[in-house]
Amino acid sequence: MLVRWSRGRRAGMVASGAALALVAGMTVAREAASQANPRLAAPSRQSAMPRPRMPVPNGETLGRIFLPDTQGLFDRIVADGRAPGIAGAFGHGDGPTLYLSAGRIATDAGAPAAGPDSLWRVYSMTKPITGMAAMLLVQDGRIRLDDPVSKYIPAFAKMRVLTNPDTSLDTVPAVRPITIRMLLTHSAGLSYNILAKGPLLKETERLGVVPAQVNAEVEREARRTRPTSLQAFAERAAQLPLIAQPGTKWSYSIGLDVMGAVIERASGMSFERFVQTRLLTPLRMTSTGWQVPAGERARFATLYVAAAGRLMPFDPASTSPYLERPSFPYGGAGLVSSARDYDRFLHMIQDGGTLDGVEVMKPETVRLATSNLLPAGVSFTGYNPGTQPGAGFGAGGYVQLKDAPGGAPRGTYAWSGAANTIAFVNPLQRTRGTAMTNIFPPGSLDLAKQVGEALRRDAERRAEQQGRR
Repeated sequence: MLVRWSRGRRAGMVASGAALALVAGMTVAREAASQANPRLAAPSRQSAMPRPRMPVPNGETLGRIFLPDTQGLFDRIVADGRAPGIAGAFGHGDGPTLYLSAGRIATDAGAPAAGPDSLWRVYSMTKPITGMAAMLLVQDGRIRLDDPVSKYIPAFAKMRVLTNPDTSLDTVPAVRPITIRMLLTHSAGLSYNILAKGPLLKETERLGVVPAQVNAEVEREARRTRPTSLQAFAERAAQLPLIAQPGTKWSYSIGLDVMGAVIERASGMSFERFVQTRLLTPLRMTSTGWQVPAGERARFATLYVAAAGRLMPFDPASTSPYLERPSFPYGGAGLVSSARDYDRFLHMIQDGGTLDGVEVMKPETVRLATSNLLPAGVSFTGYNPGTQPGAGFGAGGYVQLKDAPGGAPRGTYAWSGAANTIAFVNPLQRTRGTAMTNIFPPGSLDLAKQVGEALRRDAERRAEQQGRR
């Protein structure tokens, strides 16, 4: 049986707007930029004498200097035994990335310290990367948002829809085709093994439509029925009845996993190779992939489950299925990454598709990907109705369409992962951030809210200090 969680638990996974408090009075990043690059500092009016050359602080030093409340939050999470370690990366504009960390990547004696290059299971934070990969094919003219998925995966040509998804497998015909747009925005009517119930869950597990790795024991069971290729997975997924008519409802799903199969067909190369060639390599994301290489195992964190006030190893790094190749690359929940790497992905989006002088995506592609792509009449309200006011859904992540009290500023694109990882970027205000640890159950650390509040306090403190100067 795969690990499951409630919709209420999943609600806490979505990166809340509080995390964008970094925007407020962001003198923090400007000051950090001046320290990291002395040429940006204002010249002294008191003396024309050259100053002695001072050591240039790195991003970790700057993070502790300019984000003390956020660092304090990380320290408390570890000190309170809520996680053995945590790492984060935050940035604004052209300033340096500020890195924070606390604790270690495991509770084992002698485990390495957590840091910007530690490797974490990012689970559903894979979805924005798959979403951007799909948008590159839209940019290339190889696919269109409103193409039927059956153009690439014929098995999706004739779908059926459950009349009562929780209790029966009785169906009626789908009235319209599933489109690329619907896969990207979880509005295709597809389900998810982590949310399905009753007969639908049994049918999902019978067909092996379980696109994720959890631990060695669960993986052995899953591989008995899971297909061994992405194309075979998509064809199995097409055999499952839908939980809603396509294009009528937002429902978290395997849509981004199926999207990986579409990317293979449309690009003429494997999904993994496409992501590597078009995103990971040009972004120099050297710590991101579907398998932890043998030489990098020392950086890989253990996954824990918090229960009865204790942290119990759930997927020890030494025996994790992530050390082996997966059945196929999971577009919805398969990647391992680091805070440094994921920050580069977010930085590219923040800067309109270009990073370090390399254009990865066109600005108009980034704008489209981070806009509301939901079909007409479909709303995104979060996992619990009303929890995400003023939000829509883009390519693999939610987008904030208007400012919301206590929520995200307009233009925010964000998503999170099942093991308490969060990520957000706002191209309009040029801010971004990610925080990573590996703790089940999902949302148990309430990282989005807590990190957001800490960032807000840091920004307010710096603004107040600047006002007194």
